[in-house]
Amino acid sequence: MNDSISTLDELLSDPMVLLVMERDRVRPEQVRMLLERARRPAVDEPIVPPPHVIARACQKLWLCP
Repeated sequence: MNDSISTLDELLSDPMVLLVMERDRVRPEQVRMLLERARRPAVDEPIVPPPHVIARACQKLWLCP
């Protein structure tokens, strides 16, 4: 493997990567699916606002010091 690999296809076709994946019993399709799922935001998961937004709302309602 060298520093010029720039795409997922190139990475998943690298002989060394394929050997490690084979040893770990991981298929290229599984890696692609995992990365695709990580790229898409989950619809059913609640979105937690950043701490500074929570703190402002908390202070306005007198819930925190």
